[in-house]
Amino acid sequence: MNHPTAIISPDAILGADVAIGPYCVIGAGVVLGDRCVLHSHVVIEGPCRIGADNEFFPFAVIGGKTQDLKYIGEPTHLEIGDHNVFRENTTIHRGTHEEIPTRIGSHNLFLCYAHVAHDCQLGSHIIMSNNGTLAGHVVVEDYAIISGLTAVHQFCRIGKHSITGGCSKIVQDIPPFMLVDGNPATTRGLNQVGLQRRGFSEDDIRALKSAYKKLFLKKDLNMTIALSSLKATSAASNPHVAELMDFIENSHRGVTR
Repeated sequence: MNHPTAIISPDAILGADVAIGPYCVIGAGVVLGDRCVLHSHVVIEGPCRIGADNEFFPFAVIGGKTQDLKYIGEPTHLEIGDHNVFRENTTIHRGTHEEIPTRIGSHNLFLCYAHVAHDCQLGSHIIMSNNGTLAGHVVVEDYAIISGLTAVHQFCRIGKHSITGGCSKIVQDIPPFMLVDGNPATTRGLNQVGLQRRGFSEDDIRALKSAYKKLFLKKDLNMTIALSSLKATSAASNPHVAELMDFIENSHRGVTR
């Protein structure tokens, strides 16, 4: 059911049982999946492909043009999965180049004023709290939590099951499973509560806690040496610890310590 004040481009494609509220604007090239709900004053610009069961609150602007000054005007894209919630004043921008869309997975929650810039790649089950901000080309992995007023520098990677403290400044990659906080951020410990809520076993948490102590407690220790020390322990055989080590070894910006 569409409100009579909504403006919907004839070049937009709407799925079944979509509900578009008062004063919404749906642009050309938008594909909106089944059962999506737009409450009011929502703007969605294309080209943009959105899956099913997404919910958009007032003044969200989805699929806006990239703010990257290198943009030369070609058609660029945004892809969004299913079951996401975009609260008031959320902004999500399309990619800068035609071949690389901004991507957002499924079951994510974007709270008020969250911002996802051009070319970001987000997984699923992510929470971005109020005023969380991602610069361009940021990668956020599954189950990460970006707390309120966190600002993430372009090209950073946010590891899975990690969490940032409020008002954090992120200028390097955040290792998976960890809690980081500060300005600039440092790794403060294992995201133990989050891992318990996600069903991680006590053995897994114990191994990850051991890895944290080897890698992050001694901030002045060279990371290569710290990794070698960790690899010599029994914790290194844990698959989550192996994933953590692989993340660090393949980091281009370096990891937050």
